[in-house]
Amino acid sequence: MAKFDPTVTAVAAAAIAAIVTSVTLNQLAPRLGGEAQADGVHAADGLGTRPVWAASATGRVEPRNGEVRVSSEIPGRIVDVTVATNDQVMAGDPLVLLDDGDLGPKLDAALSEAEVRVRERDEEPATGLAEERRVAEDALNDAERELFRVQRQFDTAYLQAKREGGDADALKDAREKLADAQKKASDARASLDAVLAKPDVPLPTRLESALWVARTDVAQVENAMDKTRVRAPADGSILNVWARVGEMAQPSPDAALLLFGDLSSLRVRAEVEERDVTKIRVGQRVVVRADAFPDKDFEGVVTQVAPALGTPRITSRGPRRPNDVEVLEVLAAIDGNTPLLTGMRVDVFFRREASASATPAR
Repeated sequence: MAKFDPTVTAVAAAAIAAIVTSVTLNQLAPRLGGEAQADGVHAADGLGTRPVWAASATGRVEPRNGEVRVSSEIPGRIVDVTVATNDQVMAGDPLVLLDDGDLGPKLDAALSEAEVRVRERDEEPATGLAEERRVAEDALNDAERELFRVQRQFDTAYLQAKREGGDADALKDAREKLADAQKKASDARASLDAVLAKPDVPLPTRLESALWVARTDVAQVENAMDKTRVRAPADGSILNVWARVGEMAQPSPDAALLLFGDLSSLRVRAEVEERDVTKIRVGQRVVVRADAFPDKDFEGVVTQVAPALGTPRITSRGPRRPNDVEVLEVLAAIDGNTPLLTGMRVDVFFRREASASATPAR
């Protein structure tokens, strides 16, 4: 019986396996080529093998006008927090109330002093432009005092509606009265400015100056009392509440009381690496992808491009960035209503387009 050398047998087996593999690959080549070409549709934009994306970047989702950390303008003890997370508020609504008990007596004293100064001034007659100025000053004073009174009434109506199930119509009426009082005060200020701008207006007398100082003291106390109400900066939503009754509020951005934002629409703040800055334009379309929604793409448009590079503030995915890298901050408005959450980290892909339009309306 013939005997075979084991070495020769192993070499022959390897050769046969190589031939079989080669034949199999040749048979599958057309099919693989078709699949690669199909994938190429998603990786090209009709310009051969040119990729769809001009650039990509890491970004974070935020409210339409960004997140606002609302702080107090003055130090004080918190006596009430009128809102909770996810509450919808309107501009001027009182969100946090500080203790203002020591300001009430000061206001009464300032008002009494102003009344005395009015009687003294009225004993001195005025004519011509001096009389016209006096009338305008009195009208402005009356409008500002009325505005303060209506503002306090609105705060009371708001608290009743929030805590005591007050009438919504009463709150709406109080809001309308407040808007009307604000307009009247603004018009009175404009009228006084117009009088003061006239030529040959005489200088105020000693009694008129004393009255002006007394009224200024009243306005300062009222302003201090109004600052004990931390108000909503605009229409929007309460994203988070850190204020607690009994704590001390401080006028510092590091001691914010609430986080506020307008969730009527969302935007993405992306950080584009320096090598890609020439590929980004206002009006450029983008695609936003989030790990929480792996099967969904969200469309958007670039609305703002920073004029200078800066230090990255968003942690990137994948390999760590070098410490000395600089990025270009880009804002892109997301189309329509989306399930994305503020603060969510996303990937932003910038479409390769022939040109960019002007800044789109939002």
